[in-house]
Amino acid sequence: MIILVGGEKGGSGKSCLAQNIAVFLTAECQASVIMVDCDPQRTTSDWIHARNNNADLPSINCVQLYGKIRNDLLSLEQHYDYVIVDCGGQDNLALRATMSVASHVLMPLRPKRRDLKTVSHMDDIVATCMMINPKMRATFVITQCPSLPNQANRIFEAKEVCKTYDINVLDAITYSRNIYDDSEESGLSVLEIEPKGKAANEIRGIATEMLQVANATEIRNRIAEKKMKKMRGEYGSNRSQEKLYAV
Repeated sequence: MIILVGGEKGGSGKSCLAQNIAVFLTAECQASVIMVDCDPQRTTSDWIHARNNNADLPSINCVQLYGKIRNDLLSLEQHYDYVIVDCGGQDNLALRATMSVASHVLMPLRPKRRDLKTVSHMDDIVATCMMINPKMRATFVITQCPSLPNQANRIFEAKEVCKTYDINVLDAITYSRNIYDDSEESGLSVLEIEPKGKAANEIRGIATEMLQVANATEIRNRIAEKKMKKMRGEYGSNRSQEKLYAV
């Protein structure tokens, strides 16, 4: 499964979200994950480098790809349960190439006017790419929300703007918390610094709602089921070959 975390607006926490979802799938769902960094700023690549230098953490593979990456992603998908693509905050060839093969597209937006102005353009890009990849599920998620009660209306209005377009909006959101920045600096995730904290639950909520599952256990069961089907297919294929040679 290929998951794209991208969008036209920079600063909405795309890399942070991609990294934390990767840890959730790796550590709590026992999935094999590879991250693809398409951002010239190398935010995810630097995070992976810091992370893999810590032997106590589950390692996550990462590659850097740019431009026409469609075939590269399809190749990686054959070897991993999840390919998570982190695209920079701009409309580029890598973004559209990934959309042409992605199962899920997660587009973070802050509840700010300058972020919401990009919704119409992203809607156009999604509509174009769905002509090639009609099975793609595109979703907006509101990130870095203010935690003050009197600012709750901003979150509601942001979701309403997104809902005016024919693209799903997650109920789950992230709030502006220092732990997101603190964890990223050391190659960690919020799930590892505070497993039972509010930020960790925000990530779990976003990942499970995006993948349309109840919890990590359901994801583990899906992965196990797919592996069993693959093994049965390979076994059946080998048996057919044996019968063919016997004849």
